Amino acid sequence: MSFDRNYKDSRILVTGGAGFIGSHLSERLLAAGAEVVCADNYFTGSRKNIAHLLSNPMFEAIRHDVTFPLYIEVDAIFNLACPASPIHYQRDPVQTTKTSVHGAINMLGLAKRLRAPIFQASTSEIYGDPLIHPQTEDYWGNVNPIGIRSCYDEGKRCAETLFFDYWRQHSLPIKVARIFNTYGPRMQPNDGRVVSSFIVQALRGEPITVFGDGGQSRSFCYVDDLVEAITRLMLTGDDCTGPINLGNNSEFTILELAEKVISYTNSRSKLIFKPLPQDDPRQRQPDLSKAKALLNWEPKVPLADGLKETIAYFKRTLD
Repeated sequence: MSFDRNYKDSRILVTGGAGFIGSHLSERLLAAGAEVVCADNYFTGSRKNIAHLLSNPMFEAIRHDVTFPLYIEVDAIFNLACPASPIHYQRDPVQTTKTSVHGAINMLGLAKRLRAPIFQASTSEIYGDPLIHPQTEDYWGNVNPIGIRSCYDEGKRCAETLFFDYWRQHSLPIKVARIFNTYGPRMQPNDGRVVSSFIVQALRGEPITVFGDGGQSRSFCYVDDLVEAITRLMLTGDDCTGPINLGNNSEFTILELAEKVISYTNSRSKLIFKPLPQDDPRQRQPDLSKAKALLNWEPKVPLADGLKETIAYFKRTLD
């Protein structure tokens, strides 16, 4: 097997493959004719996310924590392993940093041994509470290095540093994507992210919790759009390293999102307001110029359509 800019007949490792995005990526790679090895410690991932794949002879799931080395033979690596929601990554902040940093070191070491291309799922949190809007890839960010979110923010920033040093020092083929707010089926109902929280509260008829005045903005990308971009990025030439912003550049306030969720769920939920958490960004919107130019990609799923699919998923899950 080999990885020659085509997924067919390639053996591909997806760390965090039982997670929200990882499980969708695993599906897409299998559909493209790849053999997929999913590595996950199930801290935030779930076997339910990949249960429908376990009978596929081209899919293998192994329980593994990326803070420990992994000895395996593959043609390419997608490194998605790390808790991504504040509730989860703040539960054990030291382990979160270890997952980003030690995980990057271990997966880069594996890629170096195999001479395999490796993808890093970085994040818009690289930019912190941004002082420019929208955010371009050359912006260095505005991150609090000692705040409650910094275990994730700085862990991902250090991982990017490691990726680019391996690229410069060892000529390792790398791809780095900065992923903005993503939503869709297989999000966890208790992960504390705004889309899942609003939908679950609305379906249960509970008050919808808005932090701050609701005027802060986010740009929400449906998971199918994101996975399409990720798979395109991995197939680009070695000179296309990233970092590349991936997300949706349609910006909505948190209040607008809450109103849409209430409308699409036919909920009687009312809004309640609570103080904004420490270091919570006021604005977040990607500049997608690079993604459009280099990947010939832009998001296609409107927020209304994506929310309805996600609501349907949570209805089934909560029932």
